[in-house]
Amino acid sequence: MIAALIRFSLTQRLLLMLAAVALAVGGVWAFHTLPIDAFPDIYTPQVQVIVIAPGMTPAEVETRITFPIETEMQGLPRQNMLRSLNKPALGLVNIWFEDGTDIYWARQQVAERLNQVRASLPPEVEPMLAPITTPLGEVYMYRIAGGGLSNRELRTLQDWTIRPRVRGVDGVADVNSLGGEVQSFEVTVQPDRLAQYRVGLDEVEQALADSNRNAGGDRINRQDQTLLVRTVGVLHTLADIGNVVITARAGTPVLVKDVADVKIGSLTRYGAVTADAQ
Repeated sequence: MIAALIRFSLTQRLLLMLAAVALAVGGVWAFHTLPIDAFPDIYTPQVQVIVIAPGMTPAEVETRITFPIETEMQGLPRQNMLRSLNKPALGLVNIWFEDGTDIYWARQQVAERLNQVRASLPPEVEPMLAPITTPLGEVYMYRIAGGGLSNRELRTLQDWTIRPRVRGVDGVADVNSLGGEVQSFEVTVQPDRLAQYRVGLDEVEQALADSNRNAGGDRINRQDQTLLVRTVGVLHTLADIGNVVITARAGTPVLVKDVADVKIGSLTRYGAVTADAQ
């Protein structure tokens, strides 16, 4: 058998050379076109529902949020598995579908069921679908450091400058921010001042909500121009918040800064992120 193959190769040299060239060309073409992934995604199609529930314990999240959602998701077509995870102020519901299921079709099915269960959820929570990704979809991690900036300033830079630009890159489903301190405007009400000015806590909250918005008015026609009239009331600085009028006593306005301390702070941290042992 081997002797016959050798004789054929020696007598058909041109044919063997053409076959070798064709094989080399095919190899180069396959090298450039085959979809080879160093970390192939072996996960089945998955849709994740995220619900943020401020102030709720894991037991309350499970009873009032994830359990009704799980009940509604039962019986979805091509559903493979259903699991939930409950944390303080956070609920996660994961729905796995059979291999080959179109992820957009699966998300549509889940979204339709969510619309049916919204009425039975607490009014302060809003369920949302997570981006189209899997546990193997985290392909890159980066760290922001330097510049003499604090953790709060670094997190603000990440959330409002870097993250929107990275999300605009083709193929990026989402960018998750970890660590740092999320900046917030804090209004710390002092009970003794509330009693002094006879102001309730609900009045302070309502005054801040009513004063932090713009409103549209009418329009003024002037010759060939139309001028739009509107009021600008969005709060931008600590001074804006402190000067919000709550009520009036004996003709004197009571401001937020009269009953509370206004400062820049950060949201409560529930964990930490380390890099290079720091």
